[in-house]
Amino acid sequence: MQKDRFLVGAGGLCGVAGVALAASAAHAGGAFTGTVSSFLITHAPVFLAIGLLGGGRFLRISAIVLLVGLVLFAGDLLARDFLGGRLFPFAAPAGGTLLIAGWVLIAASALLPSRAE
Repeated sequence: MQKDRFLVGAGGLCGVAGVALAASAAHAGGAFTGTVSSFLITHAPVFLAIGLLGGGRFLRISAIVLLVGLVLFAGDLLARDFLGGRLFPFAAPAGGTLLIAGWVLIAASALLPSRAE
């Protein structure tokens, strides 16, 4: 299987942002910055693993759903801390729902028969 550069890049950026936000939370605080840091650092290896090890189309789409959810959820929480407002109404709940859906889809991908692409 060929590596997915987009997912590898996303994993790297999640790791970088997670570490930077952990430092920010330790020094400057912020009600949600530490939570976002934890989410980013936790999800970074998922994107790296799927991107580097490959997987079928369904697994890659599942990872994209997970990534979109992470961006919405984290982006909304960070907007609250750093901008004093939300990205848009229900951005965090929509992101959280997509995070859950992405994990369900990743789990469901284990039930699909593997085939060479």
